[in-house]
Amino acid sequence: MSKTTAATAALTKAGIGFTPLPYDYDPDANKIGLHAAAAIGRDPAQVFKTLMAEVDGKPVCVVVPSDGEVSMKKLAATFAGKSATMMKPANAERLTGFKVGGISPFGQRKQVPTAIDETCELFDDIAINGGQRGLLLALAPADAIAAAQMRIADLMAA
Repeated sequence: MSKTTAATAALTKAGIGFTPLPYDYDPDANKIGLHAAAAIGRDPAQVFKTLMAEVDGKPVCVVVPSDGEVSMKKLAATFAGKSATMMKPANAERLTGFKVGGISPFGQRKQVPTAIDETCELFDDIAINGGQRGLLLALAPADAIAAAQMRIADLMAA
């Protein structure tokens, strides 16, 4: 596993502290985010998955707890759009420069509008993908929000 990724480099350059949380990535796991949370011994609500989507055809990044599902209606509304859909994996990889399962909101090839679920503020720190499969980064929610210029919103499906 690489010690430095585009995500860790971006955070370091921004002067934002983080703690690497490596784990054994299982590509066959039913729910990769839940597997990651179990692997590092954290509550799945505190481990956030990074998803790439499109709102009215424009790319966006959405960061939500690994134990939940995104409401496409709420996601579209967050970015003042009419509809949202998940981005195809190949398009997400091309746009971000990361492999699916290792997409981070930090250090993406092309920065896109990003939103994080409001539940992030319930924790002193959250874990977010560090830019490669098998690497999460623990950092303060406020630091994550600042690093990726995220907007905070209610993004979860009921």
